[in-house]
Amino acid sequence: MSVISVGTAAPPVPGVDLSGTRAVFFYKVTCPVCQMVAPLAERLAQAYPETVVAIGQDPPEQLARFGDRYGWSFGSTPDLPPYATSEAYGIRVVPTVVVVDEGTVTDVVESWDRDGWNRLASHVADLTGRPSISLSQEGDGLPSFRPG
Repeated sequence: MSVISVGTAAPPVPGVDLSGTRAVFFYKVTCPVCQMVAPLAERLAQAYPETVVAIGQDPPEQLARFGDRYGWSFGSTPDLPPYATSEAYGIRVVPTVVVVDEGTVTDVVESWDRDGWNRLASHVADLTGRPSISLSQEGDGLPSFRPG
């Protein structure tokens, strides 16, 4: 299985509106890398309101606690076994962020990759007409890469 390709039509996500620009954040609450980047998902949501959509591979009550723990301003949609949404997107590792613009995948970043997440933030800025932000920079305590 390979992650969904840029230029592909985004599969539907039950209960989620994918019109406009969305950064679809796939995660699992027990994933240490997901925990590390959770504050950055919120930073992305604050910079680009109404863009972040979280898809958690856990039950709703666990997703709610995770979001509360990290002060998320956005909710999470559960993707429970057999993980149909994750499968449709070809998710191999969490975290993975997929940018969807008007129904088409326009960017994908797997794991924690500082350059990739900053590129993704810049891409969302371009699509939404908002100023670009840097989610992470050298010296902020985060590694440049960490596999999910």
